[in-house]
Amino acid sequence: MLLVSIPVDIWALGLCARTVFIDRLKVDPKPGIGLHLWVRWAVFSALAIPIIMFVVSTVTATAQSVVSSIIESIKENIFVIPVAEQISLELVMWGSVATVALILCLLGWLYGLGWLAQPFVKNAKPVIGSAGDQANFWDSLRIPTDQPLLLTAFTGVGVVLVFLFWVLLPSTTPHPHEEYVYTFEKKEKVIVEPKKILMEAEQVLANAELVVIKLQDEKPPDSESSVKSMDLSPETKQKNKIGTQVPIKAEEKP
Repeated sequence: MLLVSIPVDIWALGLCARTVFIDRLKVDPKPGIGLHLWVRWAVFSALAIPIIMFVVSTVTATAQSVVSSIIESIKENIFVIPVAEQISLELVMWGSVATVALILCLLGWLYGLGWLAQPFVKNAKPVIGSAGDQANFWDSLRIPTDQPLLLTAFTGVGVVLVFLFWVLLPSTTPHPHEEYVYTFEKKEKVIVEPKKILMEAEQVLANAELVVIKLQDEKPPDSESSVKSMDLSPETKQKNKIGTQVPIKAEEKP
């Protein structure tokens, strides 16, 4: 996207520079000013912006350390500063210094851009005519001859950029991990219904009893005794076992 926008930047820079030269400086620059200005400004910005970032970060770090030492000395020797007020005070103190440094660096960068544009102003030819002629000449530069073609081109570029934006949006937008659990989600309360649980348990037991009966009907009996033993329930077997035991006589008790 950055590489594609370079020709558009060159064209826009040439149009804006020519408009500013005619309106403010009353001179008409030579053709090709957009490309030459863009090359010079791109090289200058590639060198100046890292220097600006280094200077601002150094000033900010130095200001933070100085402000921290000042605040600590005040807390030790004069009075104790609460945490909230201390944070605000430190932010205002070192933030003011960093802001002034950033503004000065940006002004120097803009001054450098203007210094690089001075040769084009000197080589430009003055605009001849009255103020009305200059205004008409300036308006003729801003209003293109083939307006439908220009409108179609801008609309097509806008549609393409919108589609690219919506295509790249899902992959570039930060989103929570799949395993992330939101803390504000309400957990569902499990309501225990004893009657319902008992009915389900009885239904399971009834189904199991039907299955056992069906298996007994399908299995061929090996002998008559096996059938009897299978038909007898555990309680009946226990009673039969107790009934078969020989009672102990009174005289045989220990």
